[in-house]
Amino acid sequence: MAGFHHVEIWVADFSAVRTEWDWLLTEVGFAVQDEWENGASWIAGGAYLVVTASPSLSQPDHDRRRPGVNHVAFKADSAAQLDQLMHDAPLHGWEPLYQERYPHAGGVEHYAGWLENSTGFKVEMVADGP
Repeated sequence: MAGFHHVEIWVADFSAVRTEWDWLLTEVGFAVQDEWENGASWIAGGAYLVVTASPSLSQPDHDRRRPGVNHVAFKADSAAQLDQLMHDAPLHGWEPLYQERYPHAGGVEHYAGWLENSTGFKVEMVADGP
């Protein structure tokens, strides 16, 4: 067996980040599977991703530099899709990281872009080179 069944991301305020996550996940091929008052799940390829506010948070702020998940990486369909997504991201609450080295911040053979949302969660977008 291989692959993810699901990933669950806890946030302090789901309503504050819902549109950011919805835009990004829709762009990379996920579709809303379920929604509830403080969360939602998106599905693609048999796996799903949950973003939810939990009353069990030990701290209200996310810090990708603490132990735990640093980022989640998504595969873009093409370099052109990735370029467009990186261009559009600031309009949807995601700020590009490492722009001075885009699209090869991960190395010359790695075509990718990194984004950070309003609460400091980082994602990587990866595509096959042009």
